[in-house]
Amino acid sequence: MDFDKLVHQPTRLQIFAYLYSHGETSFPDLKEALDVTEGNLASHIGKMEDADCVAVEKQFVDRKPQTTYELTDLGREKFEEHIGTLEALIDDLDG
Repeated sequence: MDFDKLVHQPTRLQIFAYLYSHGETSFPDLKEALDVTEGNLASHIGKMEDADCVAVEKQFVDRKPQTTYELTDLGREKFEEHIGTLEALIDDLDG
């Protein structure tokens, strides 16, 4: 069984799961929900963005910068494939 290392890494798996279930999310909300540092979150989001798994939107709201993230179709697909791999692993354990 092969796991996609982009998705399987624990922090990124949390990001994938959160964005999958919550949709578009702001940087501060994601940081708070996952209890990670800004640098750690930015680094992982950057890897996901480079792999075309997350869309990043930067805009100004009330003259303040706001960055939001959302899984792309590819990101959703990769997360669903990862869940399928985990389910297959569990099924194999059950016999």
